[in-house]
Amino acid sequence: MLLGKKRKLGRRVEDIKIGEKLKLTEKIEDKDLLLYLGLTNDSNPLYIQHDFAAQTAFEKPVVPNIMLTGILTSAVSKYIPGPGSYITGQQLKFLKPVHHYATIDFLLEVVEVDIKHNEIIVQVEGIDENGDIAIQGQITANPPQVVEQLTTPATGNI
Repeated sequence: MLLGKKRKLGRRVEDIKIGEKLKLTEKIEDKDLLLYLGLTNDSNPLYIQHDFAAQTAFEKPVVPNIMLTGILTSAVSKYIPGPGSYITGQQLKFLKPVHHYATIDFLLEVVEVDIKHNEIIVQVEGIDENGDIAIQGQITANPPQVVEQLTTPATGNI
């Protein structure tokens, strides 16, 4: 754990360029689903019960869309622009369900950099093992900003 450990800030908006890309591959495992379901107390049987899901149009359990969103927002927080960034918006479409044990390639690309407003827009896409686009959209984030620190020590009453 990183308690008490100083972390390096992610990149500032001035250091980010349009066209930067990141590719992550995630395999959705039972442990990931169980952690999500335990954390959120989401008891939708469509997410975990094979016999229930078999009765639906999905035929087998699906991965909660918010869990897939979490993978994308985590990539923004870790890599583009990185630690200290703050997500201010997202527009995502879930074009097809992602099932348990699926392997998804997440592709992120910076498509807009607004230095004046300290904002970037990242185009995101999730492609399943069949090459089909399962997730598509954009995430808007504010890269970390360095705050000017006082150079003189604070004293009592002045």
